[in-house]
Amino acid sequence: MYNVLQKLESIIKQFKEDDNKPWYNLYGNNIPHTLEYPKGSIYEAFNDACTKYPLYKAYTYFGKNCRYIKLNKQIINLAKSLKYIGVKKGDRITICMPNTPDAIIMFYAVNAVGAIANMIHPLSSEKEIEFYLNKSNSKFILCLDIIYPKVEKIIENTKVKKVIISKISNKMPIYLKVVYPFTAKVPNIKYNDNTISFTKLESFGKKYNDNYLENMKKYDDAVILYSGGTTGDAKGVVLSNLNFNALATQCFKMVDPAKAGDSILTIMPIFHGFGLGVSVHTELISGMNIILIPKFNSKEFGKLIKKYKPKFLAGVPTMYEALINSNIKSKTYLKCVCNAICGGDTLNEALRNRVDNYLKEHGSKANIRVGYGLTEATAAVCVTPRYYFKEGGIGIPLPDINFKIVKIGTQKRAKTNEDGEICINGPTVMKRYLDDIEETKKVLKLHSDGKVWLHTGDIGYMNEEGLVFFKSRLKRMIISSGYNIYPQYIEKVIMSHPAVETCAVVGIPHEYKGQVPKAYVVLRENFDDTKNLRDDISEYVKKSVSKYSLPYEYEFVKEIEKTKVGKIAFTKLGANHGTK
Repeated sequence: MYNVLQKLESIIKQFKEDDNKPWYNLYGNNIPHTLEYPKGSIYEAFNDACTKYPLYKAYTYFGKNCRYIKLNKQIINLAKSLKYIGVKKGDRITICMPNTPDAIIMFYAVNAVGAIANMIHPLSSEKEIEFYLNKSNSKFILCLDIIYPKVEKIIENTKVKKVIISKISNKMPIYLKVVYPFTAKVPNIKYNDNTISFTKLESFGKKYNDNYLENMKKYDDAVILYSGGTTGDAKGVVLSNLNFNALATQCFKMVDPAKAGDSILTIMPIFHGFGLGVSVHTELISGMNIILIPKFNSKEFGKLIKKYKPKFLAGVPTMYEALINSNIKSKTYLKCVCNAICGGDTLNEALRNRVDNYLKEHGSKANIRVGYGLTEATAAVCVTPRYYFKEGGIGIPLPDINFKIVKIGTQKRAKTNEDGEICINGPTVMKRYLDDIEETKKVLKLHSDGKVWLHTGDIGYMNEEGLVFFKSRLKRMIISSGYNIYPQYIEKVIMSHPAVETCAVVGIPHEYKGQVPKAYVVLRENFDDTKNLRDDISEYVKKSVSKYSLPYEYEFVKEIEKTKVGKIAFTKLGANHGTK
């Protein structure tokens, strides 16, 4: 009798939970409400795929294919190499790379030996690289040869033991590998015991005969990505094996139809959750093929699709803007595309309609699907259903992802169609911010339902169907071409110039990039506003700020408008700007 009552209570509880999950009705027949996830590490999930699909293509790089069985051998060999040079379980290894085979091999090898991959932007400035290395306490770094001059200048200020140098030409077809040195400026690097090539590192694998595979549990730290957090300052987001494996499992199911053997153009960079989680790991634990694009060229985008015929596209609005501007005369070259996912930034109605029309006019049956996510939840947490869209909608939650819209500043659930802060619960929510307990407490909160919810700092609402709509951001952050730009950091750099009294950086509209940063600068009394001084400030900022984060324009003003309580009126700055 007791067991019967327990079962009845469980059923009633499930019905109550489903009342708050109306999006299940939009799932269709092929998407389950809940999923089973790999219980081990990121590498083990990949290894399972290798067992199932050994002869399937794993990646394509400049036309050269690598099958799962070969990629796994490369990863195992590099894992042994890492153990040979002294990498231990729990060590942090920074990967400062674009989308190349070496970077993918390193990522999985790092996980196999129980280390933690610290993923950073290869276009980061010297000071930013130094910050990321010290923040993560990295002992090793993998970077491209063309990036090394920046690393060399700051490496003595870190605890890095070895710098590993990769080349874009590694793993290219032989004919391209021969030509590449003549088409790119490669710095002269002096190799020694502490600065070694990726190729030399690979050779160490043959010398290591002990165990290389560490027993990693699903909740162990696995990856560090960087996000603005609630304040807009860069924060290290610590993600577990389960976070990545859950995301990959969810995405594969949600982008139905998807199957082993399908391919995707992997354009989104791997230092970004969208790139690493959605465009790499999802595919590589599912038997799919990733077509690695190390540098996106908008003029070549259409040609890439025509050449490789991918079934999946995933990117930001600017990528799709480039697609519809492709000068491809063929009316059927997009016939291969069955899914087109757009995330990283808001997709406006006009662009969405233009992309949908372009897909249809060039042979694809796909419609663009909008996704929403954040680094603190590994990447994507919701996506619009196939062939179903409402203006402003950012999707329905992925399996096992719970959404709650709460009244601002509370944990009380908002009503249907009522604006509030978007909160998320599920297996992809981060473990914590790196070495930042206070900031972690601000966003990970235990609610009265006994669940820990991620407070996103984003404002939106959910309609009666369970479709989520995005309205605005609580936190200050600029999203430009899908990249997160943190105004506070740029402000700190500008204000460190001896001629600057204060400044404020805001996002202003840009027709192609969505938003770009603009800096309002107030000079100190004893400095005259001259062209030479303006140029000097601009050049000064370039030394410490990534190229993609640099202010699009500067405006030198006598004072910056404040609110009644004395705070800078960020919402008013740039409000009168039209689209650039």
